[in-house]
Amino acid sequence: MNAPSRQPKFYKDPQFMNSPDARSLRILSEYLGPLSYFHREKIKDTIVFFGSARAVPKDQAEAEYRELLKTRNNLGQSSDRAAALQHAKTRLELATYYDEAVELSRLLTVWALSLGKKARRFVVCSGGGPGIMEAANRGAREAGGKTVGLNISLPFEQAPNPYISPELSFEFHYFFTRKYWFAYLAKALVVFPGGFGTLDELMEILTLIQTRKISKKMVVLLYGTKYWKELLNFDALVRWGTVDPADLKLFDFADSPKQAFQIVRSGLEEHYLSSDTDEQNP
Repeated sequence: MNAPSRQPKFYKDPQFMNSPDARSLRILSEYLGPLSYFHREKIKDTIVFFGSARAVPKDQAEAEYRELLKTRNNLGQSSDRAAALQHAKTRLELATYYDEAVELSRLLTVWALSLGKKARRFVVCSGGGPGIMEAANRGAREAGGKTVGLNISLPFEQAPNPYISPELSFEFHYFFTRKYWFAYLAKALVVFPGGFGTLDELMEILTLIQTRKISKKMVVLLYGTKYWKELLNFDALVRWGTVDPADLKLFDFADSPKQAFQIVRSGLEEHYLSSDTDEQNP
Protein backbone atom coordinates (compact mmCIF):
# COMPACT_ATOMS: atom_id res chain seq x y z
CA MET A 1 0.00 0.00 0.00
CA ASN A 2 1.48 3.32 -1.02
CA ALA A 3 2.12 5.89 1.71
CA PRO A 4 -0.32 8.82 1.48
CA SER A 5 1.13 11.97 -0.04
CA ARG A 6 1.74 14.70 2.47
CA GLN A 7 0.91 18.36 2.10
CA PRO A 8 3.76 20.80 2.64
CA LYS A 9 4.09 22.46 6.01
CA PHE A 10 1.60 25.29 6.09
CA TYR A 11 4.21 28.02 6.44
CA LYS A 12 5.93 26.63 3.32
CA ASP A 13 2.69 26.41 1.34
CA PRO A 14 2.36 29.51 -0.91
CA GLN A 15 -1.29 28.79 -1.56
CA PHE A 16 -2.09 28.88 2.15
CA MET A 17 0.22 31.79 2.96
CA ASN A 18 -1.44 33.92 0.27
CA SER A 19 -4.96 32.96 1.29
CA PRO A 20 -7.40 35.05 3.38
CA ASP A 21 -6.94 32.54 6.22
CA ALA A 22 -3.27 33.53 6.57
CA ARG A 23 -3.80 37.30 6.43
CA SER A 24 -2.96 37.69 10.12
CA LEU A 25 0.36 35.92 9.50
CA ARG A 26 1.20 38.25 6.63
CA ILE A 27 0.38 41.26 8.77
CA LEU A 28 2.54 39.91 11.60
CA SER A 29 5.42 39.33 9.18
CA GLU A 30 5.34 43.03 8.24
CA TYR A 31 5.90 43.82 11.91
CA LEU A 32 8.45 41.14 12.85
CA GLY A 33 10.45 41.26 9.61
CA PRO A 34 11.45 44.94 9.79
CA LEU A 35 11.91 44.67 13.55
CA SER A 36 14.58 42.00 13.13
CA TYR A 37 16.45 44.11 10.57
CA PHE A 38 16.29 47.27 12.68
CA HIS A 39 17.72 45.33 15.64
CA ARG A 40 20.44 43.84 13.48
CA GLU A 41 21.46 47.24 12.08
CA LYS A 42 21.19 48.90 15.54
CA ILE A 43 18.69 51.51 14.35
CA LYS A 44 17.50 53.25 17.52
CA ASP A 45 15.35 55.97 15.98
CA THR A 46 14.67 57.86 12.77
CA ILE A 47 13.92 61.21 11.17
CA VAL A 48 11.11 60.64 8.68
CA PHE A 49 10.73 62.63 5.46
CA PHE A 50 7.37 62.82 3.66
CA GLY A 51 6.72 64.59 0.35
CA SER A 52 5.72 64.34 -3.27
CA ALA A 53 6.82 61.40 -5.38
CA ARG A 54 6.66 63.69 -8.42
CA ALA A 55 9.48 66.09 -7.59
CA VAL A 56 12.65 65.78 -9.66
CA PRO A 57 16.13 67.32 -9.26
CA LYS A 58 16.25 70.95 -10.29
CA ASP A 59 18.81 70.40 -13.06
CA GLN A 60 16.47 67.83 -14.63
CA ALA A 61 13.48 70.17 -14.41
CA GLU A 62 15.53 73.02 -15.91
CA ALA A 63 16.65 70.82 -18.81
CA GLU A 64 13.05 69.79 -19.47
CA TYR A 65 11.94 73.42 -19.41
CA ARG A 66 14.68 74.51 -21.84
CA GLU A 67 13.76 71.65 -24.17
CA LEU A 68 10.12 72.70 -24.04
CA LEU A 69 11.05 76.27 -24.97
CA LYS A 70 12.92 74.96 -28.01
CA THR A 71 9.96 72.94 -29.22
CA ARG A 72 7.09 75.18 -28.16
CA ASN A 73 6.25 76.00 -31.77
CA ASN A 74 5.29 72.36 -32.21
CA LEU A 75 2.86 72.29 -29.29
CA GLY A 76 -0.24 73.18 -31.26
CA GLN A 77 -2.70 75.89 -30.23
CA SER A 78 -1.58 78.77 -28.03
CA SER A 79 -3.66 77.50 -25.07
CA ASP A 80 -1.84 74.16 -25.26
CA ARG A 81 1.52 75.94 -25.31
CA ALA A 82 0.60 78.07 -22.33
CA ALA A 83 -0.61 75.06 -20.35
CA ALA A 84 2.54 73.08 -21.12
CA LEU A 85 4.80 75.98 -20.15
CA GLN A 86 2.87 76.59 -16.92
CA HIS A 87 3.16 72.91 -16.02
CA ALA A 88 6.90 73.03 -16.68
CA LYS A 89 7.29 76.14 -14.51
CA THR A 90 5.38 74.51 -11.65
CA ARG A 91 7.51 71.39 -12.00
CA LEU A 92 10.60 73.59 -11.81
CA GLU A 93 9.32 75.21 -8.60
CA LEU A 94 8.63 71.80 -7.08
CA ALA A 95 12.14 70.71 -8.07
CA THR A 96 13.57 73.32 -5.71
CA TYR A 97 12.16 71.27 -2.85
CA TYR A 98 13.93 68.14 -4.13
CA ASP A 99 17.32 69.84 -3.93
CA GLU A 100 16.56 71.33 -0.52
CA ALA A 101 15.44 67.94 0.81
CA VAL A 102 18.79 66.48 -0.28
CA GLU A 103 20.65 69.22 1.57
CA LEU A 104 18.55 69.00 4.74
CA SER A 105 18.94 65.23 4.87
CA ARG A 106 22.68 65.60 4.38
CA LEU A 107 22.97 68.14 7.21
CA LEU A 108 20.95 65.99 9.61
CA THR A 109 22.94 62.87 8.79
CA VAL A 110 26.31 64.58 9.25
CA TRP A 111 25.11 65.81 12.64
CA ALA A 112 23.70 62.41 13.66
CA LEU A 113 26.93 60.66 12.73
CA SER A 114 28.87 63.15 14.86
CA LEU A 115 27.04 61.96 17.99
CA GLY A 116 29.23 58.86 18.09
CA LYS A 117 26.64 56.58 19.69
CA LYS A 118 26.88 52.80 19.46
CA ALA A 119 23.28 52.67 18.29
CA ARG A 120 22.49 54.53 15.09
CA ARG A 121 20.59 57.68 16.04
CA PHE A 122 18.20 59.76 13.97
CA VAL A 123 18.60 57.77 10.76
CA VAL A 124 16.87 59.37 7.78
CA CYS A 125 13.84 57.35 6.71
CA SER A 126 11.53 57.84 3.73
CA GLY A 127 8.76 56.05 1.90
CA GLY A 128 11.43 54.60 -0.36
CA GLY A 129 10.08 55.84 -3.68
CA PRO A 130 11.02 58.69 -6.05
CA GLY A 131 10.72 62.45 -5.59
CA ILE A 132 11.18 63.87 -2.10
CA MET A 133 11.59 60.32 -0.78
CA GLU A 134 14.54 59.78 -3.10
CA ALA A 135 15.97 63.18 -2.16
CA ALA A 136 15.91 62.30 1.54
CA ASN A 137 17.65 58.96 1.02
CA ARG A 138 20.10 60.59 -1.36
CA GLY A 139 21.21 63.27 1.09
CA ALA A 140 21.77 60.70 3.83
CA ARG A 141 23.71 58.41 1.51
CA GLU A 142 25.89 61.29 0.27
CA ALA A 143 26.71 62.10 3.91
CA GLY A 144 27.91 58.54 4.45
CA GLY A 145 25.01 57.40 6.64
CA LYS A 146 22.60 54.52 6.65
CA THR A 147 19.16 55.37 5.30
CA VAL A 148 15.82 53.56 5.47
CA GLY A 149 13.21 53.09 2.74
CA LEU A 150 9.74 51.85 3.69
CA ASN A 151 8.32 51.12 0.27
CA ILE A 152 4.79 50.04 -0.59
CA SER A 153 3.70 47.90 -3.52
CA LEU A 154 1.63 50.11 -5.83
CA PRO A 155 0.68 49.92 -9.52
CA PHE A 156 2.55 53.21 -10.19
CA GLU A 157 5.23 55.59 -8.88
CA GLN A 158 6.69 53.39 -6.19
CA ALA A 159 9.82 51.53 -7.33
CA PRO A 160 12.58 51.69 -4.69
CA ASN A 161 15.01 54.54 -5.27
CA PRO A 162 18.72 53.68 -5.59
CA TYR A 163 19.90 55.59 -2.49
CA ILE A 164 18.34 53.38 0.19
CA SER A 165 20.77 51.24 2.20
CA PRO A 166 20.12 47.75 0.72
CA GLU A 167 19.84 46.13 4.15
CA LEU A 168 17.21 48.72 5.15
CA SER A 169 15.05 48.63 2.02
CA PHE A 170 11.63 47.15 2.77
CA GLU A 171 8.50 46.62 0.72
CA PHE A 172 5.11 46.52 2.43
CA HIS A 173 1.76 45.29 1.22
CA TYR A 174 -0.31 46.92 3.96
CA PHE A 175 -0.37 50.68 4.37
CA PHE A 176 -1.09 50.44 8.09
CA THR A 177 1.96 48.31 8.90
CA ARG A 178 4.11 50.67 6.86
CA LYS A 179 2.66 53.64 8.77
CA TYR A 180 3.38 51.86 12.03
CA TRP A 181 7.08 51.77 11.22
CA PHE A 182 7.06 55.41 10.16
CA ALA A 183 5.60 56.40 13.53
CA TYR A 184 7.21 53.94 15.93
CA LEU A 185 10.87 54.82 15.38
CA ALA A 186 10.44 58.48 14.42
CA LYS A 187 11.63 61.24 16.72
CA ALA A 188 11.17 63.90 14.04
CA LEU A 189 9.00 64.30 10.97
CA VAL A 190 9.82 66.63 8.08
CA VAL A 191 6.97 67.11 5.61
CA PHE A 192 7.72 68.61 2.21
CA PRO A 193 5.05 69.62 -0.30
CA GLY A 194 3.10 66.58 -1.47
CA GLY A 195 -0.25 65.22 -2.55
CA PHE A 196 -2.90 62.92 -1.12
CA GLY A 197 -0.41 60.45 0.34
CA THR A 198 1.62 63.14 2.06
CA LEU A 199 -1.53 64.75 3.48
CA ASP A 200 -2.76 61.39 4.73
CA GLU A 201 0.52 60.64 6.49
CA LEU A 202 0.81 64.13 7.98
CA MET A 203 -2.75 64.21 9.31
CA GLU A 204 -2.49 60.75 10.81
CA ILE A 205 0.68 61.65 12.71
CA LEU A 206 -0.80 64.93 13.93
CA THR A 207 -3.95 63.10 15.06
CA LEU A 208 -1.88 60.53 16.97
CA ILE A 209 0.09 63.31 18.68
CA GLN A 210 -3.03 65.37 19.42
CA THR A 211 -4.80 62.35 20.97
CA ARG A 212 -1.60 61.28 22.76
CA LYS A 213 -1.54 57.89 21.09
CA ILE A 214 1.99 59.05 20.31
CA SER A 215 3.14 60.09 23.76
CA LYS A 216 6.80 60.71 22.98
CA LYS A 217 8.02 64.14 21.97
CA MET A 218 8.10 64.40 18.20
CA VAL A 219 9.41 67.33 16.19
CA VAL A 220 7.02 67.99 13.28
CA LEU A 221 8.22 70.41 10.64
CA LEU A 222 6.29 71.58 7.58
CA TYR A 223 8.79 72.60 4.93
CA GLY A 224 7.64 75.31 2.51
CA THR A 225 5.43 77.84 4.29
CA LYS A 226 3.99 79.20 1.03
CA TYR A 227 2.82 75.77 -0.09
CA TRP A 228 1.33 74.69 3.21
CA LYS A 229 -0.49 77.94 3.96
CA GLU A 230 -1.91 78.02 0.44
CA LEU A 231 -3.04 74.42 0.71
CA LEU A 232 -4.36 74.30 4.28
CA ASN A 233 -6.02 77.10 6.23
CA PHE A 234 -4.87 76.11 9.70
CA ASP A 235 -6.24 79.29 11.28
CA ALA A 236 -9.72 78.41 9.99
CA LEU A 237 -9.64 75.21 12.05
CA VAL A 238 -9.18 77.31 15.18
CA ARG A 239 -11.77 79.88 14.08
CA TRP A 240 -14.36 77.15 13.57
CA GLY A 241 -13.47 75.56 16.88
CA THR A 242 -12.55 72.21 15.33
CA VAL A 243 -9.08 72.30 16.88
CA ASP A 244 -7.67 74.14 19.88
CA PRO A 245 -5.20 77.03 19.39
CA ALA A 246 -2.60 74.88 21.17
CA ASP A 247 -2.91 72.25 18.43
CA LEU A 248 -1.23 74.62 15.98
CA LYS A 249 1.85 74.46 18.19
CA LEU A 250 2.30 70.78 17.36
CA PHE A 251 4.31 71.76 14.29
CA ASP A 252 6.68 74.43 12.96
CA PHE A 253 7.41 75.86 9.52
CA ALA A 254 10.73 76.27 7.73
CA ASP A 255 11.83 77.59 4.34
CA SER A 256 15.50 76.71 4.05
CA PRO A 257 17.61 73.65 4.83
CA LYS A 258 19.62 75.62 7.39
CA GLN A 259 16.53 76.87 9.22
CA ALA A 260 14.92 73.42 9.16
CA PHE A 261 18.12 71.79 10.41
CA GLN A 262 18.30 74.17 13.37
CA ILE A 263 14.67 73.48 14.36
CA VAL A 264 14.97 69.71 14.10
CA ARG A 265 18.36 69.52 15.80
CA SER A 266 17.28 71.80 18.67
CA GLY A 267 14.16 69.74 19.28
CA LEU A 268 16.03 66.45 19.26
CA GLU A 269 18.78 67.77 21.52
CA GLU A 270 16.21 69.10 23.99
CA HIS A 271 14.05 65.99 24.11
CA TYR A 272 16.51 63.15 23.53
CA LEU A 273 20.11 64.20 24.11
CA SER A 274 20.04 66.45 27.16
CA SER A 275 19.08 64.05 29.97
CA ASP A 276 17.62 60.65 30.74
CA THR A 277 15.19 61.15 27.88
CA ASP A 278 17.97 59.78 25.67
CA GLU A 279 16.90 56.34 26.83
CA GLN A 280 13.18 56.98 26.45
CA ASN A 281 11.28 54.27 24.62
CA PRO A 282 9.69 55.19 21.28
